[in-house]
Amino acid sequence: MEKHDTHQSVLLDEVLEGLNIRPEGVYFDGTFGRGGHAAAVLQRLGPQGRLLAMDKDPDAIRFAAEKFANDDRFEIRQGSFAMMAEMVDEAGLLGQVDGVLLDLGVSSPQLDNAGRGFSFMKDGPLDMRMDSSQGQSAADWLASADEQLISEVIRDYGEERFHRRIARAIVEQREHERLATTLQLAGLIEKAVPKREKGKHPATRSFQAIRIFINRELDDLREGLEQAVTILRKGGRLAVISFHSLEDRLVKRFLRQKAQGQRLPLDLPVQYEDTGAELKLVGKALRAGAKEIEENVRARSATLRVAEKITA
Repeated sequence: MEKHDTHQSVLLDEVLEGLNIRPEGVYFDGTFGRGGHAAAVLQRLGPQGRLLAMDKDPDAIRFAAEKFANDDRFEIRQGSFAMMAEMVDEAGLLGQVDGVLLDLGVSSPQLDNAGRGFSFMKDGPLDMRMDSSQGQSAADWLASADEQLISEVIRDYGEERFHRRIARAIVEQREHERLATTLQLAGLIEKAVPKREKGKHPATRSFQAIRIFINRELDDLREGLEQAVTILRKGGRLAVISFHSLEDRLVKRFLRQKAQGQRLPLDLPVQYEDTGAELKLVGKALRAGAKEIEENVRARSATLRVAEKITA
């Protein structure tokens, strides 16, 4: 197994403060990764505390089984956090969870492993699946999807202005040769994009878009956010770390909607709870400071949002 001792968890102190951890509490980590946040939560839990976790990546599951094998307070299951309610319900803890953490996107170990196909900086098979045993690889999808769909995915999930040029180049290329490696795709995109963003590789947005689509990341996020509210107890906290604007807008919109509840006339004399609001926002969106960014460049784009459940 690869060693990941250098893995740094983003916004760790801010997450722990946001979750407001109680020693006897029950917590859910929907994106275990390499367990940095999970280990810190367990350090703050007493003998009666519990931490449930999920991850799509079989490497993460193997790592967790080794790292926390002797901790009876910890349990992990392979799968999407869009299935969290099922896991929590089977544990008999529905509506009793004190905190939920979702650390979105691809993890550093996944990016560092060229064989996973997430990085446009290292050559590897064009896979991009969080769980390589499930669904289509990026290579298979790009070999069969029509040009319009490829264009829409790159536009909608990558916010890439040159989506049509890139989609056309992909379709033209596959008529002669299958796109099979990450550097193949990155090189093709680099040639197709006429203008560069300063400090950003031309393939950044397209790789992000294809990865999000292949792994149903935004669909899972919508379902996971709803389920997080369901499993939390009154006073429980939801903490979400996002790494790009598409995710963060979705999270921000969801939390605001749940915090506003039903919009009532301004002159109607009702209490806050009478609007049907389920959450209240905890502080403002948080971002990493200069020191953390210097030590961990991945933290540069991270945004943490926290909300508290106010209904039973």
